[in-house]
Amino acid sequence: MSTSDRSLPVAVFDSGVGGLTVLHECLVSLPHEDFLYLGDTARFPYGDRTPAQLAEFARELAGILLERGAKLLVVACNSATSAALPELRSELEREIPVVGVVRPESRLAAAATRNGRVGLIATPATVKSGAYAEALAEEAPAAELHAVASAELAPLIQAGGEVDHRTLACVEGACRPLKRAQVDTVILGCTHYPLVRPVLQRELGRRVTIVSSGEAIAAEVEARLRASGVENDEHRRGEYRFLATGDPEQFRRAGTRFLQLPIGSVEHVEVAAAGPGRKAA
Repeated sequence: MSTSDRSLPVAVFDSGVGGLTVLHECLVSLPHEDFLYLGDTARFPYGDRTPAQLAEFARELAGILLERGAKLLVVACNSATSAALPELRSELEREIPVVGVVRPESRLAAAATRNGRVGLIATPATVKSGAYAEALAEEAPAAELHAVASAELAPLIQAGGEVDHRTLACVEGACRPLKRAQVDTVILGCTHYPLVRPVLQRELGRRVTIVSSGEAIAAEVEARLRASGVENDEHRRGEYRFLATGDPEQFRRAGTRFLQLPIGSVEHVEVAAAGPGRKAA
């Protein structure tokens, strides 16, 4: 990659609007960079998809973004990262750096834990992949990972509205085994979860450190851009644009909550049909 690629955006994709929590941190930390975000809202949720489906979706979304031009690719979806990141890196990293969410979070959790007991709340696909267990074992070999799979929490958050009894019950159920295990650090293994972070913190207790992907990814993106020599001039003001595979207006309305910044126009892009497979409820 040449320094002439400096003007290209950083491309980000996610299963829906959850990855906007990652984009928010990137926009705050790297205001001089341009970003192009693609939300696969037509096929959300990814949480109970098969690894083969997730890999297929990830390749397709990456292809759409790279056709438009990008200098770095962020896989903001935990399920897609867990299933497809090694393959994407193998196929694309000669052309472009690829950053996923699992490793940076695991690195932060390893540094944060005091008693070596780390919790994880994530979708069934992410937990089943074992990606966090592998990453944490490399970062902190003596640490124990206590993983809880939730198929319901991400769709409840994506649906919007006020935090109600269903969300509270879902959070309580996910936190119960982590409290029994006496974890002192919990990884939020889905980009939707930061929106209910106060609810999670209250349930887990103030002594438990919560680790989410946004800050970790922003730091990783900055480091990879600098290493590739394609970081933008810090004195410029970056722009951000949006693509969605589902209804653009629905994406704009839901996405504003996650991004916490204005979302202008959203361009619709077509993708292959969802295909067979069970979706998360």
